[in-house]
Amino acid sequence: MADHTMTITKDSPAADSATVYGYRRSPAHHLTEEMALGSCDAATLREIPFQTKVVLRVAPGGAGAAALEGALGVPLPTRAGQVSAATDGSDLSVLWFGPDDFLVVAPDEAESGVPAAQLTARLADALGTEPGQVADVSANRTTLELAGPMARQVLDKSCQLDLHPRVFPVGHTVLTQLESTGVFIWRTGEDTWRIMPRASFATHVVRWLLDGMREYR
Repeated sequence: MADHTMTITKDSPAADSATVYGYRRSPAHHLTEEMALGSCDAATLREIPFQTKVVLRVAPGGAGAAALEGALGVPLPTRAGQVSAATDGSDLSVLWFGPDDFLVVAPDEAESGVPAAQLTARLADALGTEPGQVADVSANRTTLELAGPMARQVLDKSCQLDLHPRVFPVGHTVLTQLESTGVFIWRTGEDTWRIMPRASFATHVVRWLLDGMREYR
């Protein structure tokens, strides 16, 4: 198996690309100030931009799944809504979206030093000729973080799911509808939720959530 480990030096291509990071614009970048003004002690909203997202499609329990687990250093989730998280401090997680459908979520390459293309190549190399698929979908969705003691109540206004901790514990994720928009909802803390809409729906979802937060300001 090829070694795709990256070392960044001031003369490396990755270092050159770092000079352009400040010019990037995320799907909700233009709403940064609006989200700050709409946040309060009860509920805050912000974007976590440019996360690496890689789709894995592989049958669990087979050689392909084992190879991907070895490359990730994280076991693939085994049940609906489960999330597996790395324990090496890399902040990498694998979300369950179906029996053979998973989403790897990792920090922005500007933070981790590992470009999405590099992680995708490493996983594709690990999968090799085994049946399955590895695809970089980082640009497909952005991530919004809704947090605070009233965050669940804000989501309850637009989501038909039961979000009570007995049913939707920390570390759980689902694909659902927020108002009329398909999103992934991931509970990352007792009062913290990550909402992942498609990039083209980011403005709509941000303003919908801000409207739901209005009564708590």
